[in-house]
Formats: sequence, structure tokens, C-alpha cells
Amino acid sequence: QLQLVESGGGLVQPGGSLRLSCAASGGTLSDYVIGWFRQAPGKEREGVSCISKRAYDTYYADSVKGRFTISRDNAKNMVYLQVNSLKPEDTAVYYCAAASSPTVQRMCVSTDVDYWGQGTQVTVSS
Repeated sequence: QLQLVESGGGLVQPGGSLRLSCAASGGTLSDYVIGWFRQAPGKEREGVSCISKRAYDTYYADSVKGRFTISRDNAKNMVYLQVNSLKPEDTAVYYCAAASSPTVQRMCVSTDVDYWGQGTQVTVSS
């Protein structure tokens, strides 16, 4: 059973940056497509960014293109999301997720997920 634990969230001013981390255990990270999702109060969970098993392919939601960067280190069983130029509308709980077989687009757009982390809160406010 793959377990995912996020960290790195917090309170940041508009325009600021954070680096979210996701630590995987109980499985081999390279067996999974990994994604970052977020859920704001009163809204549905949405796919923010997904990365293929060997990092050959990535997907970004239009709302974060050019500001967020997803990466992974399979040797360390770690996945990262660098979030820059943060806006108040980026405020949400950010979740790390894993899936064994989808494309990055399918995972992010259709929320095709096998495992979820517990989430980390990101609040963007002055």
C-alpha cells in the first residue's frame, strides 16, 4: 500500500513562493504517475499538475502554467511542486496523488487516482 505524505504548505503573501514536497513509502515511486491536486473551500478538487513515471511528460492546468513546476526524484521517493507568483486564488489544500496506469492528462483532468496523501494547506494572503 503506497503512502504519501505532503509537506511545505503555509501562509504566504501574494507573489510569494513555496516548495511542496511529497514523500512516498510502501512502494516504488517509479511505478506510479504522480499528481498534485488542490481543493479550495466550496470547490471541487482539481488537478494542478501531473508527471509521468520517468518524468518524460508533464501536465499543468491552465491556471498554473508558467508559475508551478512539478518534479520527481525516484531514487529518493520524492515528488515536488514549486509554486511561484502565488495568487489569493491559489489558496487551497494541496494533495499529492499516485496512479499506476493513466496518462498525465487523464490523471489530472479525470482525477484518475489510486492513492491520496492527507494534504497540506496553502494560504495566500496579505
